[in-house]
Amino acid sequence: MLVVGPRQAGKTTLIRQFVSDDRPYLTLDDPATFNRAKTDPVEFIRSLNKAVIDEIQRAPELMMVIKESVDRDTSPGRFLLTGSANVMALPKVGDSLAGRIEIITLLPLSQAEIAGSAGQMIDRLFAGEGPALQGSALFGNPLLEVVLRGGYPEALRRRSATRRSAWHQDYLALVLDRDVRDIANVEQFDKLPILMRMLGEQAGQLVNINALSVALGISAPTVQRYVTILERMFLLRQIRPWFSNRLSRLIKSPKLHMLDSGLLATLRDANTANISADRSRLGPLLESFVVSEVLKSLTWSQTRADLSHFRTKEQDEVDIVLEDWRGRIVGIEVKAAATLRPKDFSGLQKLQAAAGDKFVQGVILHDHDRVTPFSEKIRAAPVSLLWQM
Repeated sequence: MLVVGPRQAGKTTLIRQFVSDDRPYLTLDDPATFNRAKTDPVEFIRSLNKAVIDEIQRAPELMMVIKESVDRDTSPGRFLLTGSANVMALPKVGDSLAGRIEIITLLPLSQAEIAGSAGQMIDRLFAGEGPALQGSALFGNPLLEVVLRGGYPEALRRRSATRRSAWHQDYLALVLDRDVRDIANVEQFDKLPILMRMLGEQAGQLVNINALSVALGISAPTVQRYVTILERMFLLRQIRPWFSNRLSRLIKSPKLHMLDSGLLATLRDANTANISADRSRLGPLLESFVVSEVLKSLTWSQTRADLSHFRTKEQDEVDIVLEDWRGRIVGIEVKAAATLRPKDFSGLQKLQAAAGDKFVQGVILHDHDRVTPFSEKIRAAPVSLLWQM
């Protein structure tokens, strides 16, 4: 089994529960263990019958040796691995272990986990249930505080916004300076912090590789490779476009989102004071926050669904399109405003027309305290529906 996710998401805390006398804990962050694994990976794995191996991305060559070991001894549960990078995206690793390994994605804490709620919004929306809150909605400044904190456990332990921002900065520096080197050859490391800040400014927008290339003074293919590397480190996510033959005028570029709204707030120098003075600064943060919460929910949801976005050339859009394996569609749009206008629902209406009978329902999540119907299958609801349904 392989548990993957960003550093400091709680992977080590989780897997340490499975350490025992016959299943030792080994971390490749330990210099001696790392040197043994890199110097002679075959001997390293051969000496183990069972093991918990932390931070496997630091020595991805071990994966091939583990494959040979489990082919010889197929007893289940021999190796429990963690990775702070998506090592399965590496072609040789992914191809060799296909069908031999179960992968669990562990992202930073969701609001459902923090609140101790079931977080069944996705399953219940696909079941055709209308949005319904359990408890009082979170909105206004309390919602803003939740968005600015994000979900990294260590950041949440810091009570002041200044200390959380400092933690985010140190965290990002560590990942970019050390962890990236474990999975890729990057020629211009000095460009990565600049690229991350620029990507933070593009959060919630269509990816514009050419603009980034010009600004950084490096080639577009190199920028695309760096973005892919950062995605493998679980720092960001590119959301592919949804399309239908019923509607030809669709934008077919991916959208970019950061996987933690607290980290994004630090990249954008966003805080309670400057957002209160300019509410337009909340939009990108709130959208990435909702995307991240939905991605987290999908890791435990009974509904297996793909996540994409919808955008027409007339600028009608839906931030999140969830499509299950039966082709059924649930649309989620995000608005930072408390007051909605009829045109705010146009994206969901266009999506409903494109999806036809496959459209289950659509919801606008916004900064409000109650559910508001718009049509038979489209409603507005508080953002806290994400963890209160």
